[in-house]
Amino acid sequence: MTVSIPELPLLHLSDDELYLIQMLRADMMRDRYALKLRDAYFNGEQLIRDLGISIPPQLKGLHTVIGWPRVGVESLEERLDLEAFRWADGKDSSDLAEIAEANDLFDESNLAHLDSLVYGREYLAVGSGDCGDDCPPLITAESPLDMTLMWDARLRMGTAALRECAADSYIESGPEERMLVLYLPDQTITALPSESGGWEVVDRDIHRLGVVPVVRMANRQRTADRVGRSEITPEVMSITDAACRRLMGMEVAAEFFGAPQRYILGASESAFQDAEGNPLDAWATYIGRMLGLERDEDGNIPTVGQFPAHDPSGMTKIIDLYARIMSSQFGLPPHMLGYTTDNPASADAIRSTEAKLVKRSERRIRRFGRAWQDAMRLALWVRDGEPPDKARRIETVWRNPATPTVAAQADATVKLVQAGIIPADSDVTLEMAGLSEGQRQRVRADRRRSGVAAAGGGLLDRLAPLGDERAAGLPSLVEVDDGDDDL
Repeated sequence: MTVSIPELPLLHLSDDELYLIQMLRADMMRDRYALKLRDAYFNGEQLIRDLGISIPPQLKGLHTVIGWPRVGVESLEERLDLEAFRWADGKDSSDLAEIAEANDLFDESNLAHLDSLVYGREYLAVGSGDCGDDCPPLITAESPLDMTLMWDARLRMGTAALRECAADSYIESGPEERMLVLYLPDQTITALPSESGGWEVVDRDIHRLGVVPVVRMANRQRTADRVGRSEITPEVMSITDAACRRLMGMEVAAEFFGAPQRYILGASESAFQDAEGNPLDAWATYIGRMLGLERDEDGNIPTVGQFPAHDPSGMTKIIDLYARIMSSQFGLPPHMLGYTTDNPASADAIRSTEAKLVKRSERRIRRFGRAWQDAMRLALWVRDGEPPDKARRIETVWRNPATPTVAAQADATVKLVQAGIIPADSDVTLEMAGLSEGQRQRVRADRRRSGVAAAGGGLLDRLAPLGDERAAGLPSLVEVDDGDDDL
């Protein structure tokens, strides 16, 4: 009798898991070229296509860079400052703060926002910690170069995710070996390449959450495109290439026309020879004897002239035009891209030109804030083993993306308090006044100390007359019940 022994799921991938891996890897590789192209423009490493008309072959290796894509993306990212997580019902949020601090989310959030703006998306992966049962859950930001997600548009949730990257240090592997992490609704599988050419499972985290513990932070979504789009659009790339070509043209013009060209009419051949009769090179001729020429046989002086020097102002005007077009694409004031006028704008005018940038920042805060809330709910689910109460909503606290003055914020806050719209001791008042989350926590602590001190001082004031009456021999107002009915 033959007994078949089933394969252990801990060591082998099932056919369905292999199919998911192949499909997700194909999806990730398909988009990698477009992602790397945006990354090249952001880093100023893109290759400019030469039209082959005005650039001589000797200057083919000349590379000009203009950092407008980086300026546009970073100007938007710098206004997205995540400060805190809190419960919307106003209860103690120390559990959320503990998870955020353990994962350094307030610094990591800047990296996640930047990648989402450059690539069009970023992923937040949630898992259990590695330091035991008391370890807080782990939240990591993952690049779309290494990760992809299968999305169900109807359910608005992921059904599977894959991360392919260099093997972690805690896994015994060879140099530069790759690893796969497959995220499923019931488990997270980590696999390494096997000697037979397949994949060998090294860990299965059976969490049984029922959802994939990966959140996508998408930028510029549309109903037919939930994956997201980069801020470095085809229009931005085209204008960047055109501006780089103009800069390259200025470099070529500087090489050819930096020194004014001169001409000589009626000079003898000896004017271009040294004392021994050898012909001079071009540079020696330009700076040497051609400035002091002899008369010809008829006694006539050779005619020396100079062609007009190259004027780069035409090129600079074109680059200024590109800067204005680029500012409209990014919603930036033109002065952020180097375009200035003779009459500088006033402070109010500068703030008005930032209105579009502020509105774009508010839209990103709404979209990215939802991703952080979902990631934090998953972290609480992993920590507690059960989903958090849906009635309790998590809020993300962001710094004001606008740039109002301190006096304007204080004045608006005082007027709202005087009108009775918000109480003076409310946390909303501190937030509207422009205080950061750390400053608000210190103010709340100071208020608690002041309240305790005021309560203690009031009690002493009420007890003071009692002490004076006893000192004067008067009957005490406090009677002790000695058991008699007579008072």
